[in-house]
Amino acid sequence: MEKYVSLLRGINVGGKKKIKMADLKSMYELLGFENVVTYIQSGNVVFNYKKTALPSLENLIQEKIKTVYDFDVSVLIKKEQEIAAILANNPFLQGKRQEEIKQLYLTFLAEKPSEDLVLNLKKTTQSYADEWIIKDKNIYLFFPNGYGTTKLSNNFFERKLKVAATTRNWRTTCKLMELLEGI
Repeated sequence: MEKYVSLLRGINVGGKKKIKMADLKSMYELLGFENVVTYIQSGNVVFNYKKTALPSLENLIQEKIKTVYDFDVSVLIKKEQEIAAILANNPFLQGKRQEEIKQLYLTFLAEKPSEDLVLNLKKTTQSYADEWIIKDKNIYLFFPNGYGTTKLSNNFFERKLKVAATTRNWRTTCKLMELLEGI
């Protein structure tokens, strides 16, 4: 059995796309997932399941949500090893960079963005106080004034990079790893 975390994009935000976590847990169990644990209301779910291609799992969950709730939700899935590597490689926590955890975020991308779009994004955001670094399919974020004031929102990255994304704060990402280790 593999350990996975699924990250649902945009549920329970502003009273839209409501899914109760107890119902989401039950739905995952009906799909055959084991040791299902949800974390906070934003659609973080850790679970065990047989070794399966990630796109297949993402599609399975998206289709089930569409069937049960009649709305579309982007689902990104990461394996335990991927989350561990992401946590170990945060450039804002390496060397002389030891930024405060509460100022760190992570945007998970559905796929690696094109180099052209990344270069254009760098030109666009050069004057921002906020910082971002893309590594593979993840964007490490540092917001010295907090997430509430940044222009570098999840929607901004999706629009500029033309790829589905979902953002979590660093504490949530660390907690998901803790939950993965516990199942």
